[in-house]
Amino acid sequence: MQEQNTSLSNAYDHAATVRFFRRWWKLLTAVAVVALAASTVAAFLIKPLYKSSAVIFPTNSNRLSKAIMGYHYSLDFMDYGIERDCEYAIQILSSKRMQQAVCEHFNLMEHYGIPADHQHRQHKLDVQYKSNITVRRTDFLGVEIGVLDQDAQWAADIANYIAAMYDTLCHDIHSDRAESAAEVMVEVCTAMEREIDSLSQLPATPWRTKLIADKCEQLADLQTRSTQTTVDKGLTVSYKYSVDTATPADKKAYPKRLLIMLGGMLGAVVVCIFALLLFVKKED
Repeated sequence: MQEQNTSLSNAYDHAATVRFFRRWWKLLTAVAVVALAASTVAAFLIKPLYKSSAVIFPTNSNRLSKAIMGYHYSLDFMDYGIERDCEYAIQILSSKRMQQAVCEHFNLMEHYGIPADHQHRQHKLDVQYKSNITVRRTDFLGVEIGVLDQDAQWAADIANYIAAMYDTLCHDIHSDRAESAAEVMVEVCTAMEREIDSLSQLPATPWRTKLIADKCEQLADLQTRSTQTTVDKGLTVSYKYSVDTATPADKKAYPKRLLIMLGGMLGAVVVCIFALLLFVKKED
């Protein structure tokens, strides 16, 4: 008996739905046509954006001096970067220093049409920059730099500039660190040499001879590290492998006009159906 009532209920609901669309199909069709026309106009008014991408692999270049000078160093300087190097690269490519360099080089404030007297012009530039320029890790520990722009050539130029600027920022970071380390190394080596000289003035004993030998060995190790640090300070090598350089796209990436047209039409029809259901319910 319960199954029969359920069947009757389903039949009733189906019949009500059919009656609803028979009653309002003209209105729904008109709404769909108008919405489709409006969505089509809106879709073609949106300026198209072109996407260009550059892909790089970060390298182990921050260990280049050790790889060249250290006989027992385990990593080859020709190796690709590991996951940690990939994360470092993403951080540098997404940094404010990178954003500032790109915005100044391409004058993006003017390119994006942001008025000079806009109250929140810097915030608007940040939002526009982050929506148009993305940095992500690929499945194979590479880094993809994606750029959207109304000008296909500009999109490619910006992506390639960011990839090139990565070397500059890495060099600045490593040079600053190496310079500070080199200064410390020189001071430590000088102090060690003075200590060895002072020990040499003491009377000759087996204890003194052994101590001087140990200090000389430590000094040699420090001098090797100091030389490596000096090499790091002057390095101008690339910190990446460029896998794919960006080229101007010949097909727009945004907007997807067909999706906008269908989405606008279906959205308007759905809203109209809900409005009609409320209207019919009030009448009842």
